[in-house]
Order: sequence, then structure tokens, then C-alpha cells
Amino acid sequence: MYEVAIIGASGYTGGELLRMLLNHPDVEVTDITSRQYDGTPAHKIHPHIRDSGLVFTNKSPSDLDVDVAFTATPHGASMKIVPELLDAGMKVVDLSGDYRYRDTAVYEKWYGMEHTDKENKGVFGLPELYRDEIKKAKLVANPGCFPTGAILSSYPLVKNNLVDRIIIDSKTGVSGAGVNPSSTTHYPNIADNVNPYKISSHRHMSEIQQELHGFEDVKVSFTPHLVPVIRGIQTTSHSLLIKDITPEELREIYEKEYGGEYFIKLMDEGEIPHLSSVRGSNFVHIGGFEIDETGRVVMLSVIDNLVKGASGQAIQNMNILLGLDESTGLKHFGLHP
Repeated sequence: MYEVAIIGASGYTGGELLRMLLNHPDVEVTDITSRQYDGTPAHKIHPHIRDSGLVFTNKSPSDLDVDVAFTATPHGASMKIVPELLDAGMKVVDLSGDYRYRDTAVYEKWYGMEHTDKENKGVFGLPELYRDEIKKAKLVANPGCFPTGAILSSYPLVKNNLVDRIIIDSKTGVSGAGVNPSSTTHYPNIADNVNPYKISSHRHMSEIQQELHGFEDVKVSFTPHLVPVIRGIQTTSHSLLIKDITPEELREIYEKEYGGEYFIKLMDEGEIPHLSSVRGSNFVHIGGFEIDETGRVVMLSVIDNLVKGASGQAIQNMNILLGLDESTGLKHFGLHP
């Protein structure tokens, strides 16, 4: 039995990590930390987690002794904690943006802060792309929620040099904004609305660009929208072809790339991915496969932003780090309807 800790366990991603890890057959959650809720039983913050016996503590990283530590901490905080965890011999899955970039200058540009840990490099934790690298890693940088769906739906196109321009439109549920309410997430401001935000400057655009062949080979644009649902991200990607290809050949490329992936499900012809189909699950549903008369490929993807977009993918990465079957503890289907 492997022992794990969740640092910063009071938010939505912390609650999801708890929900799934407490049902994982091969791990035991020994520590959940929070400065704000030190001494508070887990179920007082996460009411769906009862009888776990877990209590929030304000332990420092040096007081932990586990096989894997999840850092569910804000951007800028993880880089202050992770070096200590690594020095103590723990493997780390970081859910912030601190270690996702190969070039820390890109991080500093988009996050507006100095990166203080340039020594430790994380493996970008998208298992479908970097499984072999994750197996050998000590630090895994869990991808952002928007990049997860956007990258997976477009990666086969750029891998096969089919496109040079991708325009990504994503709709996200309100839980993606985190547990602390704001005027943006206030119910009267969300209900009956579709609200675009950071129209051309969302920091996740740089993460998507990094993974879809950098900043020069393929031009990527990204705009997110907030919609009145709790969970889920629906992404529509419009990609401009530079080679002739039929929809049938397009599907064959995706089947070759993802046919062996447990968590990626390709939709049948004419079938549209639905948010409700993946809600609460670690699955990605990808559909579309349509090409219009201008040579535009339309691909659709849906994920649960808190699961495959955060905590579920973190557990998938943990499984790989520990040499377990990566689907362990994650095989449950979505909560449709």
C-alpha cells in the first residue's frame, strides 16, 4: 500500500482527489494539509467525504513522509514547496502551472511572476503523449484543464503535419474558477449567459501552443467562455488544412493515435460529445471529424474539468509513477444525465 498526501486539499481539486483516492485499492491518504482549516475534519469542508477519519493539518513539507505528494496549491506557491518534497525523496504531482513550461521565461511572461525554482524540471503530465517520460519522472506537472481537452483533440493533426493554424473555442463550467466566489462567478451573473473572458490573453493559450508544436510551426489561438454549468469543458477546434485529406482518412489517423488509449473515446460518425457523458469521470470524448469546403477541420472534445482536467489526471499520473495500471481507481463512467 502506497502512502500519499494532498497539500492544499481544501479546494475543489483537493476534494476530487480525496473522493477518488479514498476508493483507490493501492493507496492510503495519510495527510491532507491546509493552513486555513488546520484541525478541521475533512467532511466539514468536503461534505461528501464522511467517515474518512481525515483531519486537515498545517504540516510543513518537511514533516511529510509519503510515497507521492499532490500539490494542489496556487500558482507561485508550488515552486516554494516542491523542492523540499523532492529533496525528501518523495515523488510529486503538481496541479499548479509552476512546472508545465520547458522554458521558465514563458511562465514568467504569462503568469507575471518570477520562477524561483529553475533547477527542478517537471514532465508535462499528459499520459497519452508523455507516458514513457512520466514513468521515469520524479516531478509531474499536471496539465491545465483547457489544455487537456484542446491538446488531445488537435494533437494528431499537428503530429501528422496536416495543419498550420488552429482556432480553439472552449466553454467551461463555473467550478473551473475555483472554490472562492467572485462577481464573475456570482449566480445572477452566470445564469442565462455565455461569458467570454481573457479573449486573446488567457494563460492556458501558451500551454496549448507549447504542446502543439511551439510558437512558430503551428499558430494557435484560444478563447474561453464561462457557461452556467458546474462541471465540464466543451472545446471546438477549427484547424486549417495544408494537405488534402478525406474525413475517412482523418478518422483513421485518430484511431491509430488513440485506439489503444483507455480514457479516450472517439465518437461515431454524426455523434456529438456531451458534457454529461464525462461528468465525474476521467474520460475524454472526441468527435466531429468534419471537413468543410474551405479545408477547415472541425474537432470537438469534452472533459470534466475537475477530473481529467485536474484531479483524475493527477491520479492517472500517480499510477504511472508507481508502476500501477494507470486506470486503477479511475474506471468509473460519467454521471449522465
